[in-house]
Amino acid sequence: MGRKQSNIVAPEHMNTNRLTLSILDQSPAHKNGSENETAAQAFQHTIELARKADGWVYHRYWVAEHHGSDQVIGSSPEVLISHLLAKTSRIRVGSGGVMLQHYSPYKVAENFNVLASLAPGRVDLGIGRGPGGVPQTTLALQQAAAGERSIGDKILELRRYLERQDGVDESHPLYGLRASPHAPEPPDLYLLGTSASSAEMAAEFGLPYVFALFLNGDQEEMAKAIKSYHSQFDAGGPGKKRAMLALPVVVAESDDEAAGYAAEIKVIRIRLESGRTLTSGTLEAAETFGKQSGEKYEINVYDAPVVHGSPELALRKLFEIQESHNVDEIVVVTAINDFQKRLRSYELLSQAMIDANGKNRVEQRRELA
Repeated sequence: MGRKQSNIVAPEHMNTNRLTLSILDQSPAHKNGSENETAAQAFQHTIELARKADGWVYHRYWVAEHHGSDQVIGSSPEVLISHLLAKTSRIRVGSGGVMLQHYSPYKVAENFNVLASLAPGRVDLGIGRGPGGVPQTTLALQQAAAGERSIGDKILELRRYLERQDGVDESHPLYGLRASPHAPEPPDLYLLGTSASSAEMAAEFGLPYVFALFLNGDQEEMAKAIKSYHSQFDAGGPGKKRAMLALPVVVAESDDEAAGYAAEIKVIRIRLESGRTLTSGTLEAAETFGKQSGEKYEINVYDAPVVHGSPELALRKLFEIQESHNVDEIVVVTAINDFQKRLRSYELLSQAMIDANGKNRVEQRRELA
């Protein structure tokens, strides 16, 4: 579809080439009348979006992990990543993220070493600290009560395996074990989170960090987390610093159209009596989680803090967010309940970015003339 040339004027002090845009796709099963699309239809949409994104400006394409849901379908990101790598040629593909609490770090390292050997230099391994489902699915995945090992210990073990080191200490029975195959270029490791504590962990471990505002919805917590990450990261250490935001974004032909889609997006938060809080995709899923937790709970529904607007307005807002929080990359999550409109949203944002970069290059040439 055609579109008029963008009139966006990027902020004069902002280098548009510094802003990197990426996509996180939850593989949603859109509502088709009173019923959800099938899993096969949802995955075909994920494939189509990934192939389109491969030709647009987006740097990476991540897929999510959810369990026990008929609304967000991707329960096995490593399998989906393998397929998407075969269907694309340029874009990085990865997980956003693997719920490491359920799995052996050794097996996760093996899975992603295989992927990184199939597509060297194109694989990301994003790790999430949450369950990605309800207590019943956690029990089924772990076949034991959760919490036997800390997520921090598992992340450190995973990183050592990816770096071809011993994953465990010399006193451990598995000492000397290496995760095969040896990938030509190991997958890049990222930590995703929704709290300042996750940012502090990423800084301590020297990992790139992604704050998932599309899940949390708390902009004050986002600001606190990113500030903590910047202040606590040891720039002189061996780690790789990269601050990223995963934001809910809706772009449409007009500001009003985008506002209408954005108004439909909600954040559903469950607070357990123990103080634990989680995000759910629907009220029904939230109720299920609360009942299975065995605790008293309350559910709150909020308007999501969606970045929305026409292509020009939405891109300007993203530039402002990038500058305000000093982040390197924004991962776009678009939750319009219509695949063609969701696809168009990503396309419009990509074109706006191209237009803005072109306008900046013209201005730079004029200044040099």
